[in-house]
Amino acid sequence: MAHQPWLRHDAAARSCPAFCWSPPAADDPLNNPTPCGKIRAKGVLRQVVLDTETTGLEPHLGHRIIEIGCVEVVNRRATGRHFHEYLNPEREIDAGAAAVHGMTLAKLADKPKFREVADRLLEFIDGAELVIHNAPFDLAFLDAELSRWAGSTSAEPIKVRARCGVLDTLALAREMHPGQRNGLDALCKRYSIDNSHRQLHGALLDARILLDVYLAMTGGQSALALDEAVRVAKPAKSVTSVGNPVISVPLRVVEASAEERQAHEEMMKLINKASGGKALWQ
Repeated sequence: MAHQPWLRHDAAARSCPAFCWSPPAADDPLNNPTPCGKIRAKGVLRQVVLDTETTGLEPHLGHRIIEIGCVEVVNRRATGRHFHEYLNPEREIDAGAAAVHGMTLAKLADKPKFREVADRLLEFIDGAELVIHNAPFDLAFLDAELSRWAGSTSAEPIKVRARCGVLDTLALAREMHPGQRNGLDALCKRYSIDNSHRQLHGALLDARILLDVYLAMTGGQSALALDEAVRVAKPAKSVTSVGNPVISVPLRVVEASAEERQAHEEMMKLINKASGGKALWQ
């Protein structure tokens, strides 16, 4: 049966015009529509955290993808499904890029070429909201690879944004933490994410780390766990605390001297001047 559009109100639907739902399966007792992303539930937000490693920095100069790593997330929970492939780029790898990810053409000589995994990759990401750190970089490489693949099959060029929504965590981090370092390592440190095992860059490894960072940046899993705990928790029994009586002790108030107040005022003048009159306290 051909796909028919089903109404969706979440971010994936707004950002991805290609996201659609097929009619409910005949054997589905819940009568749930099925999204193209293979998730059979109502109100589902399917995201795919994605990362790539490449032979260099410029796809327009013929640089290629050598590794793709994707981790599936549904309603902010990892499902355990992932897509991971090392690829033969059919060209040499720049020394600078090799220093970042440790891969060489010799190591990738027996790996599949992009055109051999393109169908499976598109099936995995179709209809999802892609979560990518510095999305323009990865999307440029993916679009270049897909365009090359489509050209070899005489098909129309494929653009990732035509099939998926995109959330750029680097842009989000810069909005949340302006003027600060917002690389993946810096965000791991800021949000206490363990990345000690990240000696070299790797697409699947970095996608999994980015998932932890993204969840921490946007509220983490603690809110979900707390919500569930509140729903199932039973009312606690009233407990009367018995212990030593609290003795009220008057606190000593030490006022600033005239010299200290004057020094404070002078300092605040300097701070107010340096901030352009934007000091929030006096």
